[in-house]
Amino acid sequence: MNIENLLRETLADMADEERPPAPGRFLQVRERRARGRGLALAAASIVAALAVGSTVVVQGMSSRAPSGDVAGQQNAVPQSAVTVTVEEGTRLSRLFEKLSSLTGRPVAEFEKAAKDSAALGLPAYARGALEGFAFPGTYTFAPTVSPGEILRAMVARFVQAAEDTDLVDGARRAGRTPLEILTIASIVQADAGRDEDMPKIARVIYNRLKRKMLLRLDSTVLYGLGKYGAGTVRVEDLKNRSPYNTYRRFGLPPGPIGNPGGEAIRAALKPASGSWLHYVTIDPKTGVTKFASSETEFAQLVEEQRGKKPGAE
Repeated sequence: MNIENLLRETLADMADEERPPAPGRFLQVRERRARGRGLALAAASIVAALAVGSTVVVQGMSSRAPSGDVAGQQNAVPQSAVTVTVEEGTRLSRLFEKLSSLTGRPVAEFEKAAKDSAALGLPAYARGALEGFAFPGTYTFAPTVSPGEILRAMVARFVQAAEDTDLVDGARRAGRTPLEILTIASIVQADAGRDEDMPKIARVIYNRLKRKMLLRLDSTVLYGLGKYGAGTVRVEDLKNRSPYNTYRRFGLPPGPIGNPGGEAIRAALKPASGSWLHYVTIDPKTGVTKFASSETEFAQLVEEQRGKKPGAE
């Protein structure tokens, strides 16, 4: 059964009346089929909330992995439609800036909408915070759609991704909460230059947590400071008291540091096997990352990284 049929049946059951028009009038989702009625309920809340004439189209699993033929659905999208691609790892602050630029609405409107967790359909384990739950993908919407409706579509896409990756049960099997898995996934997304390295990076995080070692991750420090750019962390940055400063605070940061895609979530749920405790991105241009199990090996990788920097001898 496809998602449109699930939506129609769910809405009909909820209203106890004649089935409503096909939800394709309001929302088209072009990706892998949903599993189960729970997803239909989540998506149905969005369909019910969207105003007549508004359209939100979701293209693909994430910005890297679109699926389905979108050409046949173009007539459902107004000519004046706005399209936004949410890249894997995008922070909400950057997302709101992009949405504001595309729609002409102030960033403050998106920030306000993000605080209404019930209207967004966030799962309980999100603890009311949208970061980590605005799922990557390409979204096309009518100019009349409100900030809340746009963000709800992204959360609904996350709900499907959570089903697809078996997030809740997988987290339980890993001895973690779903929010902790998403937090790990967001770090993996931020630090991985290539998808193939994601399971190894996840393993490093798990190994350090198991040994009760500081994670010492630049990506979390930068997030806490509202900064961007790998390799730009300064000594004074490492002294800040942000809960995201994993050079000072043990354990995971309090929540995701961006919005991870499906590959990063799967890596957090099923990390590679290995004894690695460190990883170093040797060449930022190619994203090549190498792993070390000891301080000696780590020091060697750092030297290799320095040797590849422009101007290095």
